[in-house]
Amino acid sequence: MPKLQTDYLIELIRTLTKAEKRHFRLLVKRNQANEELLFLQLFDLLDKRKHYDEALVLRKIPAIKKRQLSNLKAHLYKQLLLSLRLLYRPHNTDIEIRERLDYARVLYNKGLYRQSLEILDKAKSIARNARLNALTLEILDFEKLIDGQYITRSIDTRAETLAEESKEQIMRVSRTHEFSNLSLQLYGLYLKMGLVRNREEKDFVHVFFQKNLPKYDLQELGFYEKLYLYQAYDWYSLMNQDIHLYYKYARLWVELFDEYSDMIKLQTPLFLKGLHNLLNSLFMAGRYDKFMEVLERLESFDVGNTDKPTNNIEGLFYLFKYIHRINLHFISGTFSEGTAIAPDLDKLLNDNPYNWDDHRILVFRYKIACIYFGSGDNERAIDYLNEIINKKQPDFREDTQCFARILNLLAHFELGNETLVAYQVKSVYRFLIKMEDLHEVQKEILKFLRKLPKTYKYELKDEFTKLKDTLLKLENHPYEKRPFIYLDIISWLESKIEGRTVQEVIREKFLKGQRRL
Repeated sequence: MPKLQTDYLIELIRTLTKAEKRHFRLLVKRNQANEELLFLQLFDLLDKRKHYDEALVLRKIPAIKKRQLSNLKAHLYKQLLLSLRLLYRPHNTDIEIRERLDYARVLYNKGLYRQSLEILDKAKSIARNARLNALTLEILDFEKLIDGQYITRSIDTRAETLAEESKEQIMRVSRTHEFSNLSLQLYGLYLKMGLVRNREEKDFVHVFFQKNLPKYDLQELGFYEKLYLYQAYDWYSLMNQDIHLYYKYARLWVELFDEYSDMIKLQTPLFLKGLHNLLNSLFMAGRYDKFMEVLERLESFDVGNTDKPTNNIEGLFYLFKYIHRINLHFISGTFSEGTAIAPDLDKLLNDNPYNWDDHRILVFRYKIACIYFGSGDNERAIDYLNEIINKKQPDFREDTQCFARILNLLAHFELGNETLVAYQVKSVYRFLIKMEDLHEVQKEILKFLRKLPKTYKYELKDEFTKLKDTLLKLENHPYEKRPFIYLDIISWLESKIEGRTVQEVIREKFLKGQRRL
């Protein structure tokens, strides 16, 4: 078994719960063949070890010969997947349908056409109720294959019915793929470009979206067609920094699940993603009242009420919960209170039981750094920022890297490390140019930081005021909004001008905003 497949095996074993391990052992022990007992021994050994050591395996289990170890690992991997499939079959509609398709195929191969058709009819009913159009179409194709060989008195009317059903499903599957393709393409474009930075990029995204957006009548669309349409609009509006449009389609996304409430259990990950996008839009719009309402809905969501929670569902739930718990402290200016999140989140990030990718982990590191910076603990903030800055060859867009470097400069300035700031400004400037991510906001901040070592203390307040006035002009610029989302630089400048903490400034703004509502 090649190294990569061995890594997959170890990774799979690491994700197994106690219940999943128990189910696997019970399944294996039903058959007492020597080979199965051997791979069970291999499983027990690997389950106790953090790292794979082939020499240790051969020494601990002498019955395993080196030449058979590769096949044994492959067999173990296959049996683990089989066990998980059997365990989760009652809780995954698509697995249940495919199993019925397998049974129908076995009966068809034996020439038992009527029995096969009865099973297919039940499978089709389940698929239709779950709105699984592609599986419904696959079942219809199988039914047509059998009806072409099995003659009944109703063949004339049945043939017409099957033909009409197939046409409907083909149309639905085709439209669903058109919308999902557009959504996926926009997501890929977002990962590559990020938010639009100028008129040229805005025009490019607009033309791309309009060119690939299928013609549709909203009243004729089903659940999945609407879902992927709203997803596509969400990516489009986010890239264009159109917060109102972003909110509109995120809200429609969640309302779609409210309308088709049975789909919340069947497509929990997409429902949670809809809540996440809605919260994100409310955070960006500064709508605390609605934000708290939706956050309460997210946090009260019963993960255990999804038939059987999976690692994927739990992972998404805790990912979104922590993101918006931190965002809540950003909105309300309660940074010192927010630092209480850090220890539990740190442990979760280090253990990483949900296999979050590097990008998500480093975004959390950046958010924790912002929490500590806002609370006035600049040394802790720098510790987290260094984890981002020192990350070698990150496999994600460089937004987090860029803003981590700027925040790092501000944190060092707060600590009085002005010489270090003057030295690092040039490095950060070169990095931003290399990344082609230099906004006017960033240019002004770096220009300001470069002048600091030569600025007398009595001149600092005037310099802070000048930078604040410059940035206020850029705050509502259509292509300069992103830096303010990542870093509330204006509140920091106000704190320096007024001689207060940044936490006090943001908290006061929040409370004033609440009184106006």
